Amino acid sequence: MGLNTAIQQLQQMVQTAIHQAFPELSSSEVSFVIERTKDPKNGDYATNAAMQLTKLLRQNPRMIATALVEKMPHDHDILKTIEIAGPGFINFFLAPASLATVIPTILEQGATYGTSNYGAEKTYNVEFVSANPTGSLHLGHARQAALGDSICRLLEGAGYHVVREYYINDAGNQIHNLTLSVIARYHEACGIAMEMPRDGYFGRDVVAIAKALKKQYDDQFVNDKSMETYWIIRNYAVKKELEQIQQDLEVFRTHFDIWSSESAIRDRGLVERSLEILKETGSTYELEGATWFKTTDFGDDKDRVLIKSDQTYTYLTPDIAYHVDKLSRGYDYLVNLLGADHHGYVNRLKAAIMALGHSEEKLEVELVQMVRLLKDGEEYKMSKRSGNAVTMRELCEEVGVDAVRYFFVARSGSSHLDFDLNLATSKNNENPVYYAQYAHARMCSLLDAAATQYPEPSTYQLLTHPNEIELLKHMLEFPTMVIDAAHTRAPYKMTNYIQQLAQLFHAFYGSCRVLDEQAPELTAERVGLVKAVAIVLRNALTFIGVEAPTSM
Repeated sequence: MGLNTAIQQLQQMVQTAIHQAFPELSSSEVSFVIERTKDPKNGDYATNAAMQLTKLLRQNPRMIATALVEKMPHDHDILKTIEIAGPGFINFFLAPASLATVIPTILEQGATYGTSNYGAEKTYNVEFVSANPTGSLHLGHARQAALGDSICRLLEGAGYHVVREYYINDAGNQIHNLTLSVIARYHEACGIAMEMPRDGYFGRDVVAIAKALKKQYDDQFVNDKSMETYWIIRNYAVKKELEQIQQDLEVFRTHFDIWSSESAIRDRGLVERSLEILKETGSTYELEGATWFKTTDFGDDKDRVLIKSDQTYTYLTPDIAYHVDKLSRGYDYLVNLLGADHHGYVNRLKAAIMALGHSEEKLEVELVQMVRLLKDGEEYKMSKRSGNAVTMRELCEEVGVDAVRYFFVARSGSSHLDFDLNLATSKNNENPVYYAQYAHARMCSLLDAAATQYPEPSTYQLLTHPNEIELLKHMLEFPTMVIDAAHTRAPYKMTNYIQQLAQLFHAFYGSCRVLDEQAPELTAERVGLVKAVAIVLRNALTFIGVEAPTSM
């Protein structure tokens, strides 16, 4: 019996009591929650049903609570007692043995414990990172990668079908500047001095691409200013940069199902088609030689230009075409993770979604704040063009993928993040990822010591210590917590859960002797408990792409 079952039983119990005590109410009118109490003195779980019914029934909530409790079965298997508290809360005290039945459930389900079919038959398309292929991924991209991948893992755990997508911005002016930078470095590699473009890229990756270009083509492109050569070098540079990005993401345990290209969107005529659709819906107008999008009709603060007076597209126009393409694929929900500097862009995208006949809720945009890297109390500066950026790969090499991923999802993406290198590399309880992983390693050590001496018990009747009870409750909450973290797209809720689970385990370990030859039955049950906690902790870490080491 997992928490979902216990919660469902309590919910059904309350629902039935409402129906029996107040038959005049329809089920659609009643809304209440079953939630864990903050203080065990007030029971294990509580409901606010009586307060929720006050307006409907125009009665005192304690009187309503009394009427409900009278209709509840006090001899139910999972219940020890029911109490009314405060203004009308109904507190449920569960029988410890009913809590412990989660252990065999966890042991049986293993790596699937925590997953559900909550989102069955619904599909999410999640687009994240989408860095321009003009250099290595920096810390802002790394935070997006950690958040985006963890959100996808959580959504999949909640039963949704998830498609991960990366949008390659390979058709803009930045790609042009990259190409000019590679051309200049290529000439340098051939022994010919050439000035770098004013807005060029000065990173080591550009030098490496230029050297690789010379190795493959020798000097055949020297002083060749033809468009054919320009496009050969441009495509070569983008391909090399993209390969490096893909390699870095692979190291970061992040994969994508679809790699969409802005150039391909343009080549397929989707930009023109999306403009036609907007014109057909009356969402555009002409003014001073430019084509404008009536985004104010959809809540934007001003209308936006789609085609400038020189007949070139604004940045928004191909983006609308890209979303037309995504919408045509039939996803139920679109989620975009964008840098915080795109704040003003959200309304424009939503306006396009609505102008195309879709609900505003079809698209959710998560704005991700940048990362400030600290070491020895000082800030590391980042600048991709200067070549002095701290890259995602460099950070992973210094502190490890686990620490980077954990720290980057431990706070909401909308919050600024200071990444303390000293903390991330420390091996003490102040480091949250070390604290969690050490807890798992300690569990594995205990289980190795127990070996096969203690067979799995048929029941778990002896786990009555307060620290054991708290562990059981926390593990029971795991499936519901996964759904909540997925639904709110909040991986930090998972790290909060992990920290509390590790804390509860360490408290249990300190107060309860696990391996006791003088109490073999209790030891067997506690070994089973430790096995279950290890599974839950491992599953929780997996949801954020962090490994669970067996030794440290």
